[in-house]
Formats: sequence, structure tokens, C-alpha cells
Amino acid sequence: MAAADISRVIELLTTQNRLKLTPRTGWAQRGIRLTESVADHSHGVAFVALLLLELVDEDLDRAHVLAMAIAHDLPEAVTGDFSLDGSRNLPDGAKAVGEQAAMDELLEGFAFGADWRARWDEFESAETPEAKLVRDADRVDLLMQALAYERSTGNRNLDEFWEFAPIESFSYEASREIIRSLARLR
Repeated sequence: MAAADISRVIELLTTQNRLKLTPRTGWAQRGIRLTESVADHSHGVAFVALLLLELVDEDLDRAHVLAMAIAHDLPEAVTGDFSLDGSRNLPDGAKAVGEQAAMDELLEGFAFGADWRARWDEFESAETPEAKLVRDADRVDLLMQALAYERSTGNRNLDEFWEFAPIESFSYEASREIIRSLARLR
């Protein structure tokens, strides 16, 4: 590997490392003091996806699902995390355009860039069974975190997160069972 290639790899690693320090802003806006980072969330999504792979009755591509789960919020290393409130206040499509540009910037010049971008686009469109499973995992992790914050802080100002992910929005019955159980625990 050429020195120029290694410097681009280091640049990508450095940029993605920002996700460890990028707070999930929606929690902070709701009064949660020590919020999870985007990297914390991505780990949670990957773990939930791995678990869902064991619970669903479809034969899905495990490596594809896990790669998608880990990289689904990669653009936020450049754009930052947009809360539900923040996203609502952007012009239609602006968040998507910004995240697409961030992905292009992050992956420019890499031989694997088109493959990673295609996987991210697949997640965004949520049309394949793998993308639907990762979407479910994304929202299961969100509601797991909401429940954890409600329990640990007593903050009951998190209803909008539950409303953002209604039971009918989940693609897999295993996900819906988890959400029904979380709602009962709530």
C-alpha cells in the first residue's frame, strides 16, 4: 500500500473516530446530561442486528447486515447528529443531501468506496430484507436507550422517541415482540 493510500486510511479512521465524541443530540435536548455517543449507538445497533439475525426466520447475509449496522451513521462524523427537532427544521431533503455529500467525501478515492456507499444507500432506502433488519435494529436500540434513560434519570420527557418508532413501523415480528415488551417495562 502506498504512503498516500495509508494517509487516506488514517484520515478516514481519524474522521470516524469523531463518532466516539459526537453526542446523540436528541437526548441532550431532552435534559439527559451524559448522553450516549453516535459510536455507542452504532455499537448498540450492530448488537441488536446480530441478535435479530438469530430471531428472524429469514436467511440473511450476516456480514452484510453487520457492516451496514456499523456504518449506518458514518456520515455523522462529518455532519454531526441531527435530532428529531433539528431534522424537522431543515428544508426537505437537506439532511439526506448533506449525509450523501459526507459519505462521498469520506469514501473518495477508496477502491471499496462504491461498495460502502451502496451499502449505506441500501440502509437509507430500507428496501432489502437486510436493510429492513438494520432499520429495526436502529429503532430497537433507540427505544432501549430511551427506556434506560427514563429509568436511570426519571426523565419522562422522552415520549417523542417512542412515537417516532411505532410498533407498525417495524418489519420483523421479532422486533415488534421486543418493542411490545419494552413498552410493558416502561
